[in-house]
This record gives sequence, C-alpha cells and structure tokens, in this order.
Amino acid sequence: MGEIVVLRHGQTEWSRSGQHTSITDLPLLPEGEEQARSLRTSLADRSFAEVWVSPRQRARRTAELAGLVPTAVEQDLVELDYGGYEGRTTVEISQELGRVWSIWVDGTIPGDSPGETLADVGKRVDRVLARARERLPSGDVLLLAHGHVLRILTARWLGLEPAAGALFAMPAGAYGILGHEHARPVLTGWALH
Repeated sequence: MGEIVVLRHGQTEWSRSGQHTSITDLPLLPEGEEQARSLRTSLADRSFAEVWVSPRQRARRTAELAGLVPTAVEQDLVELDYGGYEGRTTVEISQELGRVWSIWVDGTIPGDSPGETLADVGKRVDRVLARARERLPSGDVLLLAHGHVLRILTARWLGLEPAAGALFAMPAGAYGILGHEHARPVLTGWALH
C-alpha cells in the first residue's frame, strides 16, 4: 500500500512575509526555487503512481524544479480562499479587530468577500483523499499544494475536523507523509525537506 506525500510549494514573497495567499498567483522567490530543487534528492527514492498539483504557478513551478511530472492539475488543491483577508497578515487582521484572530477559530472575513469556510475546504480535500485512496494500491500519491489546504487535508486523513489543521504547521518547501499503521490512517513524517 502506498503513502500520500503532501508537499507545500517553495517560498514566495507572501509566504515569507506571512500574508495570506490564495487566489493571488505569485511566483517562487529564488529561495523557493532552491527549496524545490533540493526536493529532487529528498524524493528520489519514491515512485509516484500519481502527482496531483494545484493550478497556481507557485505549485506548478515547484513540481517542475523538483523533477515531478504532474499527472493531474487538481482544482480541489487550491488554497483556502481568504476573501477580504487575501494579502493581509494575521497581525494586521488582529490589530484591526482589536483581538487575536485565527483562521482556525474565526474563519475568513464576513461580508461582501467572505471567502471559504474550513468546512468548505474540508469537503474539497475529502474528495481528493477519496480519489487518492483508490490509487494507493498502485503506489505513492503526491499532492503538491499550499499550507492551509494541506493542513486541513492532513486533519481529514486522520479523521479530525478541518480546524485540527491548526496542529500541523508546514513550512514552505517541506513535505509530510500520510500512511497507515495496522490499517489505520496515521502521520508517518512531517515538515521534511
């Protein structure tokens, strides 16, 4: 039985500054390109039955530099839509609200640009996981995407609510491994380079 490798794209300007990035399609920084190239060595011993990549250029470029050949561009792997909080940092949002804000507790901005809820993203990643599980008998499945969506996906793999993604911080250019122990879904590696 294969494993699911969840890979976060390399560093961008906004991932470095902590700005929430969903629909804004930023390129990798030189540092992010180097992170992606270094993944060639880290992932060299794995044989992937599938490589599914978010359509955002930061994910597609990471795949290219890491020597990964996508078998599908997967819309369900796009980052959580932050709505009116796109491009803003947690510190900025907290200052505006006069209290500590968290995507995991408070969700996205209410009003005209609400973005997605954690439950919405949970439904998306549940679809991805259902398809990935079907492919695991053929080998490993790599999912190359973004920080929050991969954290929610990991929570759902483990049978947890989407908000439990708060427990799985993942730096840019790192990956995790979702596997099995005694036929139960487990986390077998995290924040690897």
